[in-house]
Amino acid sequence: MDRAHLESLLGRFPALTVLVVGDFFLDKYLLIDPQLAEVSLETGLEAHQVVEVRCHPGAAGTVTANLRALGVNVLALGSLGDDGEGYELKRALRAIGVDASLLIECADRFTPTYTKPMRRAASRGGEWHELNRLDIKNRTPVPAKVEDAIIAQLRDALPGVQGVVIADQVSEADSGVITGRVRAELCAQARAHPHQVFAADSRERIGLYQDVILKCNAREAVRAVLPAGDPTDRRVIETCGPALATRARRPVFVTVGADGIWLFDESGGERVPARPAAGPIDPVGAGDSVTAGLVSALCAGASPREAAIVGNLAASVTIKQIGTTGTASPAQVLRQFEATGIEISSAATEAVLEDR
Repeated sequence: MDRAHLESLLGRFPALTVLVVGDFFLDKYLLIDPQLAEVSLETGLEAHQVVEVRCHPGAAGTVTANLRALGVNVLALGSLGDDGEGYELKRALRAIGVDASLLIECADRFTPTYTKPMRRAASRGGEWHELNRLDIKNRTPVPAKVEDAIIAQLRDALPGVQGVVIADQVSEADSGVITGRVRAELCAQARAHPHQVFAADSRERIGLYQDVILKCNAREAVRAVLPAGDPTDRRVIETCGPALATRARRPVFVTVGADGIWLFDESGGERVPARPAAGPIDPVGAGDSVTAGLVSALCAGASPREAAIVGNLAASVTIKQIGTTGTASPAQVLRQFEATGIEISSAATEAVLEDR
C-alpha cells in the first residue's frame, strides 16, 4: 500500500457510518487533592476532597471514540440504566459527535461504570495516581424486553450503515448487551448482509461468532480453540488462527503486541508487522484503536491486509499517548505511514515469504 492509496482510504472515512453495538461503560475519574483532605466529624476518617470529575465513554465507548477520531460517523446501540451515570455517558458520547439515540434505558439496570479515584502526589503539581477502582456492573441476566429492544433497533439501523462493530465486553454470561440471543441475531444479520462489514471483539466468547470478522488478542484466540495452549507460542497461534477463521467463515485478526497483527483467512496466514515504538508506551486501549482502524478501512474498501496495516498504524499513534486512552486522527495515521511506509511494505513481504 502506497501513500496515495492510504490517503484515498482515509478520505472515505467521513462518508461512512458504523453501528457500534455492545457494552457501553462510563469511565468516571475522581481527581483527589490530598492537600485539601478533611476529617469526617461522624467517623473520624479522612474525607477525600474531589477537585475535578472527568467522564469518558469506556468499553464499547472506547472503540466508538476511536472511530469518531478517524472521522467515521457512529451510531451507539446498547443498554443503560435510568440514572445519573447514564446521563453522563450519553453526554460524553454526544460531546464527541456520536448518535446516542439508540441507547435503551432500563430502570432496573445499572449504567455500567468504572469509577476511578485519582490521587495527586503530595507535592503541589505532582502526578496523578489511580487508587482502588469502584465498579458498578449488572450481574443478573438481561431482561427479555431489553433483548427485544436491542434486536429491533439493530434491524432498523442496518440499512443505513456500512459496518457493525460488536463490542462484547462483559465477562458474566448474558449479563451484558451481547447475550446469546443477541449474538445469534447478529450472526444471522451478518449472513443476510454479506456486503456489510460485521466485526466482533469479545473478551470471553470470540469463538462463538460465525459469519463475522473476528478481532482478538492472542490470549483470546488461543483460549477459544486450545484452552490449555500457550498464547506466546507462535506455533500455537498459527494453529488456532486458522481454526477460528474456519469456524467464523470470515477473516480473523489476532493482535500480538509489538509484533503486530496475524491475519488468517481462506488464503492462509501472515503476520502484518507493527511499527517499532521507541520510548515509553501506554498500551491501554490499543486493541480498540486497532478495531476502529481496520473496520473503517474495510468499510472504505481496503483488503484485509491493508486494513491490518491501518489498524497497526492507529495503534502506533495511541500507545504514545501516556496516561490516557488515546485516539488517532487520519492526519496522525498518515504521518505514521510516511515515517515508516517503506519499512512496513518490505517487512510485510518478508513475513509472507517466511510464513508461507
